[in-house]
Amino acid sequence: MLLESKNAIIYGAGGPIGGAVARAFAREGARVFLAGRTKAKLDKVADEIRSNGGVANTAVVDALDERAVDAYVDAVVAQAGSIDISFNLISYGDVQEPLTEISVENFTRPITTAMRTQFLTTKAAARHMVGRGSGVILAFGGDGPHTLPGLGGFKVALDAIEGLRRQWAVELGPHGIRVVTLKTGGVPESLPDTVTGRDEITAGIQQAALLNRTATLADVGNVAAFVASDQARTMTAADVNISCGAIMD
Repeated sequence: MLLESKNAIIYGAGGPIGGAVARAFAREGARVFLAGRTKAKLDKVADEIRSNGGVANTAVVDALDERAVDAYVDAVVAQAGSIDISFNLISYGDVQEPLTEISVENFTRPITTAMRTQFLTTKAAARHMVGRGSGVILAFGGDGPHTLPGLGGFKVALDAIEGLRRQWAVELGPHGIRVVTLKTGGVPESLPDTVTGRDEITAGIQQAALLNRTATLADVGNVAAFVASDQARTMTAADVNISCGAIMD
């Protein structure tokens, strides 16, 4: 198993993508610590993992609260002995409107949220990883030269995450810690049925792909498990493109 004896924290684990990653990590042998704001959603993912023989723990954590994040990470290390993987998958509360129409509050919200939470969770994990000389930090989203109209601050937030990822990779690399981003170009399965224009969004994702398919939740989990494993030990300061060609590098 790719992640046998690894301890992994997954923030936003109650969401579709976070849950898929948690299930994949557990399947590959990791002990997963599921963090998020909604206990019922976390417990649902954890129960599924346990029913398949995996080990999962849950905690309600505000990933924007520095004290809460630090206390949670310290508690995980006290319980498990180490943190090997930290993956932040929380949502950024973005409002997608044209820049000429969006308010400054709605424009900046996903940017400031992304920067704060990614910085806090990475810093908290790094404090423990540095002493061990190993660890993997994963982010989700990724940048690229192309965008679409009407995204508000969302794409800008993804670009900012990549800038932060590069900086962390430079500073943590000498300590044996890898920092990698996964980018998909969109996962139709992750869109709630209640999302306005869901069919149109899905069609756009499918049309952009060069293959006759799009990334699935299982794809995201499988690739994340590989990137987090020692088989990808040469990979850092990079993004991993699983967009089926929708995003060109």
